[in-house]
Parts: sequence; C-alpha cells; structure tokens
Amino acid sequence: MTSDHRRARDLVDFDGTPGPWNAITDVPGVEVGYTTLIDGDGPLVPGEGPVRTGVTAILPLGHEGVGTAVAAGMFSFNGNGELTGSHWVEESGSLALPVAITNTHAVGPVHRGVLEWSLAQNPALQQGWHLPVVGETFDGYLNDINGRHVREETAITALDAATSGPLAEGSVGGGTGMNCYGFKGGTGTASRAVTVGEQPYVVGILTQANFGSREELTIRGRQLGRQLADDNPMETSDWLAPPGSGSCITMVATDAPLLPGQCKALARRVSMGLARTGTTGSHVSGDVFLAFSTANAGALDSGIGSARTGWRQLDFLPWPAMNVLYDAVVRATEEAVVNALVAAETMIGRDGHRSPGFPNDVLGGLRD
Repeated sequence: MTSDHRRARDLVDFDGTPGPWNAITDVPGVEVGYTTLIDGDGPLVPGEGPVRTGVTAILPLGHEGVGTAVAAGMFSFNGNGELTGSHWVEESGSLALPVAITNTHAVGPVHRGVLEWSLAQNPALQQGWHLPVVGETFDGYLNDINGRHVREETAITALDAATSGPLAEGSVGGGTGMNCYGFKGGTGTASRAVTVGEQPYVVGILTQANFGSREELTIRGRQLGRQLADDNPMETSDWLAPPGSGSCITMVATDAPLLPGQCKALARRVSMGLARTGTTGSHVSGDVFLAFSTANAGALDSGIGSARTGWRQLDFLPWPAMNVLYDAVVRATEEAVVNALVAAETMIGRDGHRSPGFPNDVLGGLRD
C-alpha cells in the first residue's frame, strides 16, 4: 500500500489537524489490508465476470491482538445494509476479531474467511464461539456481483496483508467497484489528532463510500453536484437503481479510553460527517457505522476462557470531554469521503457500465 496518489487535502482545505498518515492507521495498533479483484471486460457473464470487487480488513489491535476485546459500539443510520455480529457488539459492548468489508453478496465467504484466519492466528480461539463482523455495500453496477468471485481465501489474503502506515484509497479492497455521488467512489480514510486535557489522542476513519446522488454532492460547503451534472451515466443509462442507491460502511477508531456507549456516540457522529458532503440518507442506501477504542484492551473479554475471578476496570474519558472527539469524527469523515472521490479513477465494468472519475481540478478554487 502506498501514499503516492493525490489526496483531497492537496487540493482543498479541511478543518482540524490530521495524524502523520491522515489515515485510520494513525491510531496505534490499527492495521488495514486489502484484496483487490479486477478482471475481464465486456458483457456480463455470471460466474465469469467482469470482476470489480474485493475485501478490506481492519484489525483493531493488529495481528497480535486477534481475540482480545476492545470497547465498541455501532449505529445504523439507515438499515438497508448488513453488518454481521452487530447484535453481539450491542449486547457486549465489545469487538474481539478483525472487521471486514466487501460487496453485498460476498458476506458469507468473507465471514468464514475471517473466522478461519482468526482461528489460525490465535489457536486459543479454537475452543470458543465467534461472531465475525462483516459489512457490505453493493457493487453490482460495475461488478459480476453474483459470480462468487470473492472467496474465503480473498478475505484471508486481505487479513494477511494488513499493516500500519499510509493507505491506498479509491478503487481498492472492498471499495473496488463502488460509486459515490455518481462518480467513482470506494475506500477513503482520514484522521484527526486531538488533545483532552494534556493527553494526545487520535481519531481515525475508514469509509467504504457507495452512496449519494449527483445533485446532492457538496464539498466544503459548496454545492457542486448541480454544477457537475453532466457525464452521469448511472442516472442516464438503463441501470434501474434510483439515484442515491448504494451504501456506506464506516469504521471509527481511537486510542482514547471510552465506554461502549461512548463508542456508539462516536459512531452516530459519522452521519453528520456524511451530511457535510451532501447526502440526506437515501432509503436505498444502507449506512451502518462501527466505532471502537483500542484502550482498555482485554477488559471486556467475554469468550470461553476469559472468565477470570475478580473485578474488571475501565478507564474512560468523562462525557463532557467527548465533544472534541465528536468534532474529530465529523471532520475526518467528511475528508475521508472526499479522499475516496479524489483517489478513484474512471472505471468501466460489466456491460460497459462506466463510473466517471471525479474531476479533481474543480477543487482548486475551494481553498479558504
């Protein structure tokens, strides 16, 4: 994974101070890996292609922390989507395995791939029960989504590849075949460095952006969608999905010590970051968000073999201190979406369906 592509911050000003990589991996311990599948051209032949899809893997505590629980909370802004394992995240307030994001019809093999990889990575997990967390967005406009191209080993490859450092964006991993505001979308990430008292923390965002109609698009308060109404094949071709179709899965990570309810509060603020980019939340868009804190690792373990005697303790920020983290989530989410647009290039997929790359030159006049 490299950082040699242009990013939105190179073209337009954003509020807040990012971490060194301006990515979710600025949160210490967090690792991300991709598997990107691009193959074939021409008419759709189910099972053969064209293929434009993949898997994104997020490891909250890296390879060494698989099976160790962290505090977590999720929020469904619009439930026309899937995030497996979310009921247990809600019940236990925790997350212990990697998270994966893929296309809508590949949740099953990715779920199994995460499980198999986790059992191999930490053999102590063999005796337990597990509910992997896998999210999805729909890439059927460009991809042979029913072709079973994503397999267990696709997820395993993404997990094996997970690392810290700068991240590729746009048409990579689970975001490979996604569209955003009628342009080519996909994977975007950003971060914010914050201080609570005198203690520094980081808030990181990774989003799989596959939402929004062209006319809604807003960047840094400027309504660009109507100005860029031309060249919008998703809304002018024979594609049957209504404008705004798609979904958005977003991960929020922080090293600030939080309660599960505070993680859920962070996840809710993703909605406000997306709103800054123009979306009003389409009925046909599944927008589901998950936040976790890497602090207090292991304190919320609840699997077999974790029932230690004695009390558990959690350090956590006082609720009034959360405002600075809320601000960071909103600002980093906004930037992550624009990063996905800036990084993604025009892609042609099944049946000649074309998703145009965002015209980055229009951002030149948006500096403060």
